[in-house]
Amino acid sequence: MTNLETATVLFLSGDLMFASRVRSAAERASLAFKAANSLPEEQIASLRFVIVDLSTRSSLIPGIVEDVKVRYPSASLIAYGPHVQVDHLKAAREAGVPTVLTRGQFDSVLMNLFVGTNP
Repeated sequence: MTNLETATVLFLSGDLMFASRVRSAAERASLAFKAANSLPEEQIASLRFVIVDLSTRSSLIPGIVEDVKVRYPSASLIAYGPHVQVDHLKAAREAGVPTVLTRGQFDSVLMNLFVGTNP
């Protein structure tokens, strides 16, 4: 990523209402925001965060950890889901997702999650 590129947050979810909250937090930190259903085929050089909503995209978990490591080694991978979906949270941890949060935990840190991350 060059100094002129804005760091990007990739949000993988089917929840359009919550996507607006994540977009707002990213924009508050002067980051670009992209919502998608899965990792895009095209490379995003400025990608700094990959956030997976386990309530709508848990099927991505088996392969996404390795994909992010290979394609975006400097990106932070975060997964979150409802606390009642224990199996999804556990599967994400077991797959090696570095940060797995309940939706409540994610929501409580969201507005400050990206602050100070854009060079």
